[in-house]
Amino acid sequence: MIRYGRTPSNAKTGERLHMTAQIACFGELLLRLAAPGCERLLQTPSLQVFVGGAEANVAAALSAFGHKTAMVSVLPDNSLGSAALAHLRAHNIDTTHVFTAPGRMGLYFHTRGAMQRPPDVLYDREHSSIALVDPKLFDWTLILSGKKWLHVSGITAAVSERAAESALQAVQAARRLQVRVSFDCNYRARVWGTRATEAPRILKELCSYADLLIADDRDLAFIIDKSVDGAAAFKRFPQLQWLARTQRDVASVEQHGYSGELLTRNERAQSRPTDLVGIVERIGAGDAFAAGVLHGLIDNAPLQSVVDFAAAAACYKHSLPGDACIATVAEIEAWLSGVGAHIKR
Repeated sequence: MIRYGRTPSNAKTGERLHMTAQIACFGELLLRLAAPGCERLLQTPSLQVFVGGAEANVAAALSAFGHKTAMVSVLPDNSLGSAALAHLRAHNIDTTHVFTAPGRMGLYFHTRGAMQRPPDVLYDREHSSIALVDPKLFDWTLILSGKKWLHVSGITAAVSERAAESALQAVQAARRLQVRVSFDCNYRARVWGTRATEAPRILKELCSYADLLIADDRDLAFIIDKSVDGAAAFKRFPQLQWLARTQRDVASVEQHGYSGELLTRNERAQSRPTDLVGIVERIGAGDAFAAGVLHGLIDNAPLQSVVDFAAAAACYKHSLPGDACIATVAEIEAWLSGVGAHIKR
């Protein structure tokens, strides 16, 4: 196995660098091949290429917010893997624990849709490097040394049995090492495929290690049972401290209503609903919301401030092409304050 080198520790894209707030994100890096504009897939013989992956998107957004982040993943030892690695380094993400291993680069194909024609995602991830990797590759005691948070999503568990075991070992090690766990359920039926019947059991076990759980009522009903709502989740998961979720009302591909909610065992805060008109890109908005919540919790911000910033980050992401929300704290706060879209001169 080849271990890549560390990103320079003095690199930053945000306005400040949190030297002690270390966040590790574990998951698969992907290439997104997107039909241009609002075209159908291969309507014309061209595709736009973006590097993505839920956990990598969270790491990139947090890095842009000024936090020190690290990615834990596995890539093929070829030019596609090298391009994904360069993407991480361009966003000042520590790549010390991004490994190479046999397998291929995971892909997904995206059609944006338009008006009432919905977006569509086609996954091509079987036999990817992270799907095939031996969970013993990851020395979680070493990887999580000095970290404050570990972020994982349910997509990693969906990729393969081995990836699911790696994710479980990661959250178990985090609990043992007193590293807080952020878990985004992110149920994707097409990724689980023939393993879909196993999903509730596996996701429930991963949820049981979460300090921060990102899941709406639909996720909780799928993972546990139909009677479980946000408040009841705290009874089911004694470790849980925060539950974050979003509400999206879809009028068309280009127009959504969006809001976020954050709960503790004793408090509840909700962002104001925002009408998003002329959406450029929906992909990655949930990851921007997760990054926004983590940013606020790391800064010990009031609950209302945390959810307001997280929802604003998600809304801002709808204005950006690509998978990650690359914006500074000042830009998100300007969006939140309603500065408007006047040209900057």
